Amino acid sequence: MPVYPVTIGVIAFVERTIDGAMGNMASRRIRAGDKKTARRPLTKDKLLPMNGATAGERSLSYYLALDCWRRGHGNGRLVNQLIRATYLAWFVQRAGFGDVPVELFRTAECIAEITRLNAHESGQDGGWSLDEGSVSTFTAILALHDAQLRTAPLHHFEKAERHLLAFLQGTERSPIPDPVD
Repeated sequence: MPVYPVTIGVIAFVERTIDGAMGNMASRRIRAGDKKTARRPLTKDKLLPMNGATAGERSLSYYLALDCWRRGHGNGRLVNQLIRATYLAWFVQRAGFGDVPVELFRTAECIAEITRLNAHESGQDGGWSLDEGSVSTFTAILALHDAQLRTAPLHHFEKAERHLLAFLQGTERSPIPDPVD
């Protein structure tokens, strides 16, 4: 079959057009992904749960804070640490890791707030204590958080930290919604 120069020219034109269109599509995809909204792919480390040593350190610090508070050695820093654990557990639960009722989180918030108010009224900087019912509330939250530390991918904790920071910088009274009646 003879090859005609016109056919070769048409084929070359079609190939250039297709290559050009593909190149334009690729460049449009890149341009459409604005750097502010573009998401980096998650690394293997971000897709796996937190390493055991880091998870253990976090867990231990929370349980030590609770034990100090239970024994009457609580203070504002320890209360803040337990509320931090409460909020992180809440945010990670919202990502699908846990099913503790919202009331438990709200109860923990109320316990911490009442403790702070009582301490403020009495002028105490330390020596705060918790009753056993309050201890069991925080124990349940810390048990959930321990399970989350073992199973939830690291990127969920990083996102929870960002949510916590946004809440602390905002004006909302609580990141936990009121229970539905």
